[in-house]
Amino acid sequence: MAEQVLIQFRADKTLKQEVADIYEQLGMDLPTAFRMFMKKSKQVRGLLFDVLPETDVREDFRTAFNALREEASDTPEMPLEEINAEISAAQ
Repeated sequence: MAEQVLIQFRADKTLKQEVADIYEQLGMDLPTAFRMFMKKSKQVRGLLFDVLPETDVREDFRTAFNALREEASDTPEMPLEEINAEISAAQ
């Protein structure tokens, strides 16, 4: 048997009890459920569910993009020859 370690962490008391009740109805205790979670995480090499940000990332991106677009609208256009000259100078 592999060497065992003690894992401790803090959780909300009510949440812990509600989750323990769920696993009890499935016929297992909380430590067994956590061991199963860890083994499956190892098997899939990640979380067992999607993690989504709390904010709408697309909306944040859209807002930032539109702000940059607005800022760039005041920039005068450069002729192609001037762009190529700057590229050549940078090389």
